Amino acid sequence: MKAHRAPISALYMPAHNEIQPQPLGVVGIMVPWNYPLFLAIGPMIDALTAGNRIMVKMSEAAPQFAQTFADAIARYFSPDMICVVLGEVEIAAAFSELPFDHLLYTGSTAVGKKVMAAAAPNLTPVTLELGGKSPVIVLDDVNLESVVNRVMMGKTLNAGQTCIAPDYVLIQRQYHDQFIQLAKEWMTKHYPDIEENPDYSRIINGEQFKRVKGYLDALTGGEVHALTGAEPNIETRLMPPVIVSEPAPDSDLMQNEIFAPILPLMHYETLDDAIYFVNSRPRPLALYVFSDNYSSIENVRNNTVSGGLCINEVLIHVAQHDLPFGGVGDSGTGAYHGKAGFERLSHMKPIFVQTKLNGLNLLLPPYGGLFKKAMALFLK
Repeated sequence: MKAHRAPISALYMPAHNEIQPQPLGVVGIMVPWNYPLFLAIGPMIDALTAGNRIMVKMSEAAPQFAQTFADAIARYFSPDMICVVLGEVEIAAAFSELPFDHLLYTGSTAVGKKVMAAAAPNLTPVTLELGGKSPVIVLDDVNLESVVNRVMMGKTLNAGQTCIAPDYVLIQRQYHDQFIQLAKEWMTKHYPDIEENPDYSRIINGEQFKRVKGYLDALTGGEVHALTGAEPNIETRLMPPVIVSEPAPDSDLMQNEIFAPILPLMHYETLDDAIYFVNSRPRPLALYVFSDNYSSIENVRNNTVSGGLCINEVLIHVAQHDLPFGGVGDSGTGAYHGKAGFERLSHMKPIFVQTKLNGLNLLLPPYGGLFKKAMALFLK
């Protein structure tokens, strides 16, 4: 939080440069329903550390948590430091139109566009943490059982309702059947009796359940592989995990963020084909590559653009306090967490400090020989 020195060109010495972090003012935070505690507290810590005041809009899709959170905040913080706002969609729309000094929104790409449009008349700077289709590239030099273990962990966590969940897998055709069989065995081991299993999450509400079920009902091309003996149940909102092999690239399943435990399995011939497939679509929030080959990993990391990249892992980059987290393109703009969050929610004010003795008067007119010598020095 202290002002700190910044480098200065030798031409301007003995003056020096400083950067002074200052609070922006009031920061608005719009919280999604899928991880409402984590995605409220995280930005709040960054905003408070930077010296700001906060207004938080909790998701209307998780009203019980929203009320509990608002009550807890009211017990420990004054309302002029943190104000928690509850309400339906129209309240969220009005919230995004307020003249904040910064607005941070976490949610879908479609709503993120509306939030940015609402903030634009006030020239409110925005951080958009969106989603998209985070791909997994599996190379043929890795232990497939290990890959399935990590991918299924990421896909079933919170029933797939995670912005950085593995959205689809790119794999070579010869490993297709083995991947599916290993996924079935993984489900049997980790989520036995899934209909009654308290470790397995449900879809948040009936509206979201119908959306997810609609992907399967409207599927064009591809084959659905059940990983358990359970069926989707709208009353309990149970959506058991399934794999869909080779869905049509233009299907809703492959055009929209799935946000559910449905895992498309797409085939590729060469690594360049897989990279092309990823690059021909909107830039993802996360990209996952599994390989033991250094050159293959370098090929992926240097020739793709994503918000974040995990090598031989999924999801865990979001838990790294010292890594900035954010998207790029359709998956968001700006990053926070740790130092990146402090800087994002601060004004990093540049300061130039001049000394009494300096050589800038040499550049004043009339422009004679001394001026030419000084300019020659500058241009050297």
